[in-house]
Amino acid sequence: MSNTGIKVQLEDFDFGDEVDALEADNHVDGAVVTFIGRVRNNNDGLQVKHLFLEHYAGMTETCLADIVEQARQQWQLGNVSVIHRYGQLAIGDKIVFVGVTSKHRKDAFSAAEFIMDYLKVSAPFWKKEQTEQGEHWLAAKKTDQQEADKW
Repeated sequence: MSNTGIKVQLEDFDFGDEVDALEADNHVDGAVVTFIGRVRNNNDGLQVKHLFLEHYAGMTETCLADIVEQARQQWQLGNVSVIHRYGQLAIGDKIVFVGVTSKHRKDAFSAAEFIMDYLKVSAPFWKKEQTEQGEHWLAAKKTDQQEADKW
């Protein structure tokens, strides 16, 4: 039986706990692939002080669940977990976690990459950076859309 976990939260998450949850009582899948995205201290040549994320509650969770369902239609997957944080985040803080189990590594790797690529362009999150030159909202990157378009 495969499970899907979708969480949009203010709180940090523990990587080890999330991997343990993916693997709990899972004796069917041989592959576990994870991804963590963090707040970095630079972007577009500017020093970043912190990042603020807003989202559209309810719509965000529905969108993430839809992305996971699309992945399930393309690859043979076991457990899938997506966590995305919002609110004020400091440099080095974890923003996003994607975890996928599958019987086979290629399915797990492909699905994890697909989920991240689509999350970047489809999920209703808005990012505001605080830099040495003040605050500004980040626009979607053309390269993120190009990555999603390859699927």
